[in-house]
Amino acid sequence: MTNPLPTPEPAAAAETPESAAPVTRTGPDATATDDAAPDDGRVPSPRQPGAPKRPKLRSDLRASWPDGLVALLITAAIFVLLYVRIRNKTSSTVTVMPFMADAGGFWMYFLSQAFGWSALLWAWGTVILGLMLSGPRPGRLPLSGPRLERLHRTTSLNTIALIAAHALLFGAELVRHDTASWNSAVATAFVEALVPGGYDSGTGKIAIPIGQAALYLAIPLGLVFYIRHRIGQKTWRILHRCVIVVYVLSVWHTLLYGTNVWYDGWFRTSVWLLQLPIAALLLLRLLRPARRSEKLPARPGATAGARTGWVLRVGGRLVVVAVLAALVAVVASGSDGGRSVPPKDTSSTHNHD
Repeated sequence: MTNPLPTPEPAAAAETPESAAPVTRTGPDATATDDAAPDDGRVPSPRQPGAPKRPKLRSDLRASWPDGLVALLITAAIFVLLYVRIRNKTSSTVTVMPFMADAGGFWMYFLSQAFGWSALLWAWGTVILGLMLSGPRPGRLPLSGPRLERLHRTTSLNTIALIAAHALLFGAELVRHDTASWNSAVATAFVEALVPGGYDSGTGKIAIPIGQAALYLAIPLGLVFYIRHRIGQKTWRILHRCVIVVYVLSVWHTLLYGTNVWYDGWFRTSVWLLQLPIAALLLLRLLRPARRSEKLPARPGATAGARTGWVLRVGGRLVVVAVLAALVAVVASGSDGGRSVPPKDTSSTHNHD
């Protein structure tokens, strides 16, 4: 059986939803009023006078359809572009996997690729929105703070949906080209597409588990926002900040295994370039957080714990500065880790017998 090579597991990421992505807060807590919230892990009851209404998953799902429709339209446009490039043999995917030059025969795989790219794009946008909400905001924005918060949540939910579509379509493509009985084909596709370590071919041994990790982290980290009143504000903030890991895994998976960005070139460099605003906003968010309690003191505290925390927070800021410098160097030099010479034989790398 011939198995196609999967590409950008989104993502995410992020917050791939809050997935894809955000590394930051959403909802009423993301505004300046969050500074008035208690830091003891409790969330003020929405029944208290003047307390903001707690966002509900059901209402956000209903509000997500305009954003979801835009995502589907963009996915369709990406699919058409991929399909035409494959048919014209101008896509690097054909170079990596010559057997996929039959655009009609592998249309479901290219649709999976399209959902992967749109998921990565939505994860990127979700992270951008989250960082804007939790850090200093520009003086003029087209949307008010509450509307930006709602958009941040709906893009997170749609990122999860796009990731799921990407993974399911890839699994469906595996079933479609498997000559075994349907139950055996479904079981094999499930393992290869959704079980870490189940895909044992070539670079996929590393890249596929990375994408799966992004998927399985994105869902709980994104949806935990809606139960933060049960787990406590502090716990939620800690979990929510981990969403940046989902986004990093998604980008890593894309650069490592995306056949569209397999080789050096402007497209691969553009993926690196899109990470510059993420790193810059993350640094700005760390230097000028919206919550007063997150501001870095001018000097360490008197206790050992306070000094350790201060050192870790300074270290985090220095790490982001180093990442930002590395991204600038990659984009400026063009040394983006892409392959420079196509392999002579890709059949043993990307096929299963």
